[in-house]
Amino acid sequence: MNDLKTPDLLIEVREEPSPPTLVLSWRGRSADRYPAQVLGPFFAEALERAAGTAATVEMRFHALEHFNSSTITAVIELIQDARSRGVRLVIAYDGSVKWQRLSFDALRVFNRGDALLELRPS
Repeated sequence: MNDLKTPDLLIEVREEPSPPTLVLSWRGRSADRYPAQVLGPFFAEALERAAGTAATVEMRFHALEHFNSSTITAVIELIQDARSRGVRLVIAYDGSVKWQRLSFDALRVFNRGDALLELRPS
């Protein structure tokens, strides 16, 4: 799977073998009005790859400078798609950065107490 590159955003892809994890590291800014047009197909490919190898998808937002409400909507859709496919999703973020803490803490409403979604502040 290839990295996602736009003028303002880079999502680097790395596969870790043990335990099988597809790591998606976000850098830059996601301020596009319609990010789902780019993120949707990228997320679909990541979920397909993870489902085929029983891997966890781990998204790391520590180096992300900003994202808008349209991006969080795309992330919510990813959470729902991952759950429907039975793919474990880890969202790692910088809990000391206020906008990240507020944005990702709000996603706790999607945590159903199962192992499919983990929100991991660091």
